[in-house]
Amino acid sequence: MQPDVLNQTKARLQKVIEMIRNDISTIRTGKASPSLVENLVISAYGGTAKMRLMELATIGTLDPHTLVITPFDHTIIQEIEKGIFEANIGLSPVVDGQIIRISLPPLSEERRQELIKAMKHKLENGKIMIRQARHESMEAVKKGNEAGTITDDEKQRLEKEIQKVVDEYISIIDGVGEQKEAELLQI
Repeated sequence: MQPDVLNQTKARLQKVIEMIRNDISTIRTGKASPSLVENLVISAYGGTAKMRLMELATIGTLDPHTLVITPFDHTIIQEIEKGIFEANIGLSPVVDGQIIRISLPPLSEERRQELIKAMKHKLENGKIMIRQARHESMEAVKKGNEAGTITDDEKQRLEKEIQKVVDEYISIIDGVGEQKEAELLQI
């Protein structure tokens, strides 16, 4: 039972880290990056299909301040443009023939601070999820001890290992946050 608890905890924590990285990647840093829009859900083909933008088009950068979106099917270019507008992420797509251009204006200092605050809120939510996973794992160890499948020594060892893993994943979240904050503060 003991390796299961530890492995399950690690798997849950890894999912939290992946979710945080995906969530943080959508925060605009002033530089054009496909990750800003690639996971936007677009209603395509008259609303019959809801797909992520990366499934509908190639997304690239023309320069540090311009995203270029080239739909695989040019008949849905207006729907992609509408979907980006409706995502309400502060981007203004412009249809230019067979492509969509999105120019990213430079971020003001005030906007940078707002984005850092929003990022820190997302990071804290990730830490809360990690602490919740730790709590549930510790409960499983405690129940195993009470049921007699885990000895007292194993219980203490597992609790220490779980805490060590949790501390490791929280430091990963902190590192992701520091990296993103540095990107946001870069002019």
